[in-house]
Amino acid sequence: MATTTSAQCQSCRYYDYHKLNGGAAQGDEGLCRFNPPVSQPEPQGHGLWPVVSAQDWYGHFSPEAMAAE
Repeated sequence: MATTTSAQCQSCRYYDYHKLNGGAAQGDEGLCRFNPPVSQPEPQGHGLWPVVSAQDWYGHFSPEAMAAE
């Protein structure tokens, strides 16, 4: 059975720390890259990856999804 800590988004291989344009990290936010980007309603809108907290609970948790050490 996985511990609560290992089921956090920051432990997932699909979690990508969110960077601002200048390269600085924005708190503990990251991008969830498990699913494809979500499309936007505007015709010229770009797809967006969901923004999650590093401590959020990872809903697709499995030992195979753990980030490589």
